[in-house]
Amino acid sequence: MNKNLKGINISVILLVSFFFACNTNKTEITENQQKLQKYNIKWDSPSKDYNGSMPVGNGDIGLNVWVEETGDICFYIGKTDSWGDNGRLLKVGKVRVKCEPAIVTSKTIFSQELDLRTGSIKITTTGEANGKQADLNFHLWVDANNPVIHLTYDCSVPLSMIANIELWRTEPYSLPSLEVSDLLEDRSKPGSLHEPVIVEPDHLIQDAKSYIGWYHYNKKSAGFDMNLKLQGLSEFITTDPILHRTFGAIITGSDTRKLSNKSLETASEKSGSLNIYVLTKHPSQPNKWQKDIEQMAADIESISFNDRKNAHIKWWSDFWDRSWIYATSADSKANARDDAFIVTRAYTLQRFIDACVGRGNYPIKFNGSIFTVPTEGTPGDADYRRWGPGYWWQNTRLPYLSMCATGDYDLMQPFFNMYAGNIYQLSKKRTKMYFGFEGVYFPECMYFWGSTFTATYGWTPYEEREDPLQESRWHKWEWVSGLELVYMMLDYYDYPLDKEFLQDRILPLANDVLRFFDNYYKTNNDGQLVMHPSMACETWWDCTNPMPELAGLYSITKRLTALPENLTSEPDREFWSDLSAKLPEIPLRKTPSGMALAPAERFENKRNVENPELYAVFPFRLFGVGKPNIEWGKNALEHRWDRGHFGWRQDDIFMAYLGLAEQAKKGLVIRAKNFDKTKRFPAFWGPNYDWTPDQDHGGTLMKTFQSMLLQIDPYSKKIYLTPAWPKDWDVDFKLHAPYNTIIEGTVKNGKVEALKVTPSSRKKDVIIYE
Repeated sequence: MNKNLKGINISVILLVSFFFACNTNKTEITENQQKLQKYNIKWDSPSKDYNGSMPVGNGDIGLNVWVEETGDICFYIGKTDSWGDNGRLLKVGKVRVKCEPAIVTSKTIFSQELDLRTGSIKITTTGEANGKQADLNFHLWVDANNPVIHLTYDCSVPLSMIANIELWRTEPYSLPSLEVSDLLEDRSKPGSLHEPVIVEPDHLIQDAKSYIGWYHYNKKSAGFDMNLKLQGLSEFITTDPILHRTFGAIITGSDTRKLSNKSLETASEKSGSLNIYVLTKHPSQPNKWQKDIEQMAADIESISFNDRKNAHIKWWSDFWDRSWIYATSADSKANARDDAFIVTRAYTLQRFIDACVGRGNYPIKFNGSIFTVPTEGTPGDADYRRWGPGYWWQNTRLPYLSMCATGDYDLMQPFFNMYAGNIYQLSKKRTKMYFGFEGVYFPECMYFWGSTFTATYGWTPYEEREDPLQESRWHKWEWVSGLELVYMMLDYYDYPLDKEFLQDRILPLANDVLRFFDNYYKTNNDGQLVMHPSMACETWWDCTNPMPELAGLYSITKRLTALPENLTSEPDREFWSDLSAKLPEIPLRKTPSGMALAPAERFENKRNVENPELYAVFPFRLFGVGKPNIEWGKNALEHRWDRGHFGWRQDDIFMAYLGLAEQAKKGLVIRAKNFDKTKRFPAFWGPNYDWTPDQDHGGTLMKTFQSMLLQIDPYSKKIYLTPAWPKDWDVDFKLHAPYNTIIEGTVKNGKVEALKVTPSSRKKDVIIYE
């Protein structure tokens, strides 16, 4: 094994001088980016602990960064694919950096700023060191194009940094209890533990001379085989995605000396750096992983630091320039940080968080993303998240609903890759095995490899049961996820018009999803499908013809049949048309205000607080702005059983799609102000129904804000501008629309100004609501 990082150039002192502040790359700051800087988060005092952290990341690696009152710079490292030996998404680790002289004293002027434009955190202090004025400047960033974290400094006095690896998984640890989606959850046992669940320790690298590092190696895989065997799926997955997964990091620096296996010191200079390289490999072994990360670091260092820095800044520059929404009060006397500012900041920060985690190997975790921190009274330190490691469809989709309009197509790929990739293939085989017919259904609750949560499915093996479906009544017949997935994929196709994506990925999946409903449910004497047993989301447990699935079937068949004939086949078109003809009518109910959308034709046994009747408004957009019978949607909203403006609740989105500007605005403002008050960062929402930071809360906020300003009719080429925009907010915006369209403009005093539509031929499709 290599004991040195041969070929790695760690002498970057000259290059890091003046780092971002000098603007050594020649990219001009655009007018949009100048406005963006208004929403930077800046603190003028250190933080007590990790609850005062701010996020930064590169799409796969995310940091929680804070400066303690001692002056130590601390950060947790998260990664989208650091799955531990119990199938839980773990932190990679934690690093503490001590500086000499200390960067914080009783007389220090302190600043920590999240610089959105460059995707970095700036830390500056002014004080005294050894009787001299000391101006200390640090930049912390995760390279947008490479798996490396850089902490650089440029100071008026010599300074040294000591990087310390702070492990908390140091000994085998038995979890006292499990969360709902943990692999070995057994609700019949104390602590829901089917058997003891041991978290294995991390390991320090012992034999490196020029760097320090650590890794976590999954020497076992607890529960994976059992989970598959219980569900009869063992033959379909031959590679254990947990076993032998290895992840960790190494730390190098400028002119360093190793103090111990967990401490590295830079020389005392006026400028310098620390570099943390992060890697996950599967399958791997510790020796192989160490060689791989050494080689990875060498490859990255073979590119000049300045070139990598400029490429990093360019990535963020391009990201911010492809879309924005900046709302301000139309009242010139309004407070500069009024509701319009707070909502815009919330939207901007949430989009930044999405960019920090959205390009990894797995979708965004709704319950904390990779920015969890320790919470008193919970096991596992920063690894804990309420609801555990699993993916709930209804939760997972929410951060992605706004990404087409922002043009952030790259951030959507991990979502599509998981659901429309391996999970789709497993689900096809599961459907054939369980029911004996072709098609595919997607359970609401799945692990990243596609099987249902262990406790949800139940501990009775597949071979010993008459009913192959999960035992838990939660989500048992909730099958709208496949329809929503197809719908979102059709949205994605409509925007960049990716024909290969349509033909290779959407059409096969869409046909399988539709075949499942056609095969599973029978028709009545009138030739119409009778969708029973069924449920409306997880709220109404006993239904016939539930609104979410029925609206989804109407929507998908309508959109598929509208595709260009040269991209589809005649047999497919006949199938879509025949299925559409079998669908029963959209369910309605009587209310004091008149007829309203109903959760189902028949609905009983209410167990949760969703509003499934409004799925016909959103996501499936059969009713709303620009469509007949909008009153059915408005009456359903008025007489809904449950309401709120937090977490995964979509009331705000429904209001926007029903053209209710003031109601949508009110809910949006409530949501934007509702961050976790135990946290310092104003876009760490939660915990709400889930966990902090709550990505469902932020995802709903983004989609609402966009939809108040711009809506797309998925059944035509119409673009609705300001359909639910409040008259007392001005706005400057740039958003994307289907057919490679970009909409830019401003709204002042309720009037659209300076509208630019690219291509110009699409301007005729824009309908302005003023």
